[in-house]
Amino acid sequence: MSGHNRKQIEKCRTFGIISHPDAGKTTLTEKLLLFGGAIQMAGAVKSRKVERKATSDWMDIEQERGISVTTSVMKFSYRDFEINLLDTPGHRDFSEDTYRVLTAVDSAIMVIDSAKGVEAQTEKLMEVCRMRNTPIITFINKLDRDGLPPLDVIADIEEKLQIECTPFSWPIGMGKNFKGVYNLYRKELQLFTASRQSRERSGTTINDLSDPRLDELLGSQADELREDIDLLEGAANPFEPAQFLNGGQSPVFFGSAVNNFGVKELLDAFVENAPCPGPRETTTREILPGEEPFSGFVFKIQANMNPAHRDRIAFLRICSGKFTRGMKVIHHRVGKEITLANATIFMAQGRTNVEEAYPGDIIGIHNHGTIKIGDTFSSKEPLKFTGIPNFAPKLFRRVILKNPMKSKQLQNGLTQLAEEGAVQVFRPRLGSGYILGAVGELQFEVTMARLKNEYRVDAIYEPVELADARWINCDERKKLDQFISKNQAGIFLDAEDCLTYLAPSQWHIGYVMEQWPEITFTKIREYV
Repeated sequence: MSGHNRKQIEKCRTFGIISHPDAGKTTLTEKLLLFGGAIQMAGAVKSRKVERKATSDWMDIEQERGISVTTSVMKFSYRDFEINLLDTPGHRDFSEDTYRVLTAVDSAIMVIDSAKGVEAQTEKLMEVCRMRNTPIITFINKLDRDGLPPLDVIADIEEKLQIECTPFSWPIGMGKNFKGVYNLYRKELQLFTASRQSRERSGTTINDLSDPRLDELLGSQADELREDIDLLEGAANPFEPAQFLNGGQSPVFFGSAVNNFGVKELLDAFVENAPCPGPRETTTREILPGEEPFSGFVFKIQANMNPAHRDRIAFLRICSGKFTRGMKVIHHRVGKEITLANATIFMAQGRTNVEEAYPGDIIGIHNHGTIKIGDTFSSKEPLKFTGIPNFAPKLFRRVILKNPMKSKQLQNGLTQLAEEGAVQVFRPRLGSGYILGAVGELQFEVTMARLKNEYRVDAIYEPVELADARWINCDERKKLDQFISKNQAGIFLDAEDCLTYLAPSQWHIGYVMEQWPEITFTKIREYV
């Protein structure tokens, strides 16, 4: 590996932001971009009066609802670091796409609303992070409003998410009494001033909390801060880098993203402590980022990012080697050599053609229907990266086509939407029709809107008596055939022709699993 490549890898940070809806994720994303100089102005994301939208929310349905539906990638520089920020959908109805995005990051920032603590969505996302031991830094947001006592929020995180917390900063008051944060990491006092625009903020360095300047600045809250820090020094867990990198411990920051407060401290600690790109598992061996040959995998496909061109972009995470424009790579599932002539990189202001990119970077490849989620590309060695999951859906709807003459267009549309991972599509092994599966209600709405806008298919969906799904397999073909013949009504094929059992209730699936111990029922399936 050349020295230049090693430097590029060491200064790369690729991360995602995970949070519950409305915890302030999109606002934090915007402020991070502001510090990186990637955008010049912070706009109120959900306000209809403000012309600018957060760069990360672009689809019509997002703008109508003020939520992040799709996942964007934004590259920016900060200090000497090259940062790839994967903005994950925070809305509870888009968690499956969020799950997959977390397979392409090296670390994550978790945003917690100080008034609500840990919410259900965050618990689900943590499960995915735990599958890969992803290092996590926590940002407790909205201190400018009244919320739970800081120690209670930390206890809630530790209990619900089973991760040890180490405060790197500590708040002084909250709501109307919010005076700022004391940065334990740098021994600095940051006084709070509401500022939605500015990038820089000066801190007052107070190495000794007995310094009388503290009383001048904070009044009666100075003693409260001294007591809190005293308590923390005795009770809090010291920061252990190895444990953090293994996903067992999370540094915690407090602040107010909307007021751009506490964000710089978070970003500084993030670039200094978060890992650079590391090894990745394949079915045959571990791939190190410093290896010379190029390799990468597709974790997301986004259709029609530019409706004028009806394009489909495959998002590829580079795992090793160096990408150069025009290079030839092998698309292993198809067994063909392709030229990466016009790959794009996603800057916060928009897309630009990329000349070169390194491990940890995310590039966009134009896809004319041949690339699927989970596909591996490399310069020579046949590889298949593992750990890109498909999750069993919990919600199901039957598709009803208004015009039967459009059945071919419906099939094409659903096939492409399934390849993108926008929705899961099941068809009965015997009979016809389509069942959609999703992890959130809104995915059905988005699917119908996109079928209409992009494929000119007018369809509706209706409830169906299904409550759970499992992919099925069995080493003994005879047993599998027996199971299929006894359970014909519940046997479906997914978009990749994998056998799936759809059950009318949770109880039912448990009962069937007991009756058929030889059959393997799985909730998570790797992309094939």
